[in-house]
Amino acid sequence: QVRLVESGGGLVQPGGSLRLSCVVSGTFFVINDMGWYRQAPGKQRELVAAISSGYNTNYTDSVKGRFTISRDNTKNTVNLQMNNLKPEDTAVYYCNAHRIVGATAYTNWGQGTQAIVSP
Repeated sequence: QVRLVESGGGLVQPGGSLRLSCVVSGTFFVINDMGWYRQAPGKQRELVAAISSGYNTNYTDSVKGRFTISRDNTKNTVNLQMNNLKPEDTAVYYCNAHRIVGATAYTNWGQGTQAIVSP
């Protein structure tokens, strides 16, 4: 059983910052890619940022230069530092973790944490 728990969401004014954290627990050997997704009301869930086990990163265009994803493989955590937040960043943010065991790929999701950007 693998469990992901996010934290760090909240209400912030435009231009402010939030730091999201996600802890992965349970029984596993290696976590491959980890990522942060978000889902705004009435919209589909979208990838915000991803980081590989080798620390390669990629970001959706709308957050480049403002958000930074990082991970600590020793603590099985992935973080998302969000700066210069805009109202359009308002969403529920989910972390996920990909594992490959033999020929099988597994994806686990957290329960989400709400970020609201509003004056």
